[in-house]
Amino acid sequence: MSGSNGAETRRLDVAVIGAGFSGVAIGIEMVRAGIDSFAIFDKADRPGGTWRENTYPGAACDAPSHLYQFSFEPNPDWSLRYAPQAEILAYLERCVDKYGLGDHMRLGIEVTAVDFDANRGTWRVSTSDADWEARAVVAACGQLNRPSHPRTPGLDRFEGKWFHSARWDHDHDLSGRRVAVVGTGASAIQFVPAIAPRTARLHVFQRTPGWVLPKRDRAYSDAAKDRMRRFPALQLASRFGYWAALEAAVPMFTGHPRARAMIEGVARRHLRQQVPDPLLRARLMPTFPIGCKRVLISSDWYPTLMRPNVELVTDGIREVTPGAIVTEDGIEHEVDTIIVGTGFETGSFLFPVKVRGVDGIDLNQAWRNGAEAYLGLTVAGFPNLFIMYGPNTNLGAGSIIYMLESQTHYVISALEILRRVPGAYLDVRPQALDAFSAEVQERLAGSVWTGCDSWYRHEGGRITNNWPGFVSEYRRRTRRLDLADYRLVRPRSPRPVAGIEGARRGFQAR
Repeated sequence: MSGSNGAETRRLDVAVIGAGFSGVAIGIEMVRAGIDSFAIFDKADRPGGTWRENTYPGAACDAPSHLYQFSFEPNPDWSLRYAPQAEILAYLERCVDKYGLGDHMRLGIEVTAVDFDANRGTWRVSTSDADWEARAVVAACGQLNRPSHPRTPGLDRFEGKWFHSARWDHDHDLSGRRVAVVGTGASAIQFVPAIAPRTARLHVFQRTPGWVLPKRDRAYSDAAKDRMRRFPALQLASRFGYWAALEAAVPMFTGHPRARAMIEGVARRHLRQQVPDPLLRARLMPTFPIGCKRVLISSDWYPTLMRPNVELVTDGIREVTPGAIVTEDGIEHEVDTIIVGTGFETGSFLFPVKVRGVDGIDLNQAWRNGAEAYLGLTVAGFPNLFIMYGPNTNLGAGSIIYMLESQTHYVISALEILRRVPGAYLDVRPQALDAFSAEVQERLAGSVWTGCDSWYRHEGGRITNNWPGFVSEYRRRTRRLDLADYRLVRPRSPRPVAGIEGARRGFQAR
């Protein structure tokens, strides 16, 4: 079988797209399950995903370190309660080395398209290097991998330097410069305090103020690290404590006004204590319920905005001129550097990879009214395609690593079924997908996420990103694949595989 470039097509059992936490997680689980025929593709030259891409000053996790790690690979050496970017990236690279994923990595190779061949029951994986044939594809692209750029008139004619925070230009020295920051989200509240002392003047352009909770960060002493190294149960207890506390916060998002009012009280007190100026405080007070947009965590954001060289600008941006940003009130803010901190394109998930399933159906077309997937993992008409961190698996509170581990268990169970039934493919039943989507949307209708526009929602209003319940519920529902939700089909035959009951019994006996 030859590829589109005439070269021989290479064959795999599993092709993984992306070498961030999702790709590494499923890679490790495949190694542990004895699955050796797989490759992890990434367009970059090293693994790391979002922690490779986001190197801006002050970059750190906003989930506790002991929770933001694989359960089977605890790290006693985190320097802070909220780990900085460099440490998280180093941790992920150590996992790659420890579990022997290096030989499976195909770095610097971009996957451009995946097409399902119903006659062969396999996926053709087109890359910038060669064509591959894989029995299954795991999309581990994540939700925070494509920077979102503002469509601001005149930005293309700005004569100074401008860049997105996710593509930080470390060669551009900000010392003594007049800098504009556009956006006040989760990235900006980390890098603005880090760069403000170096700038001559810093203009922070805020469209919508966010809810900010205090960041109770602290350094772990060498003695504390040593204790956790010698007594792993200590870190396990710490991890469980953070997990339980964040689970307890879930009702704030899922429709319990009292829980929301309590957390809002903490955020209001934080603002009141750190910003004594009532006029500035009013400009920083959100007008939407807490949790509707991403809750921010920082103890140095508000103090930074009160620095004498920092100006908070709340008027909308009208245009960018060669040397300034002009706001709707006509004021020109002269700057020589613009940093765009406007987040990521989160709603298309696998974009720009072209995904075509049975009969050539395009995934983007299937998702034209908003992305949906059964348990956030599988889509009807796209057999043997598994989406890590897919639709409706983002968390209001908790660690996405916990969710990823739940998903790897589910995907591995599917791969084991496929291994027992050579040549067959799994396609989630439309009825199962429709029932799950209806349930999720009904539950989300009573959540806080309906109270404003945010990156959690499709332009048509559908909430496509968030999970509507506890992470423990998701863990339970993904513990094992239920074959009743799927069609197990051999190529060239629309009928389920003979002996499917045997496959089901074999799986349930694990």
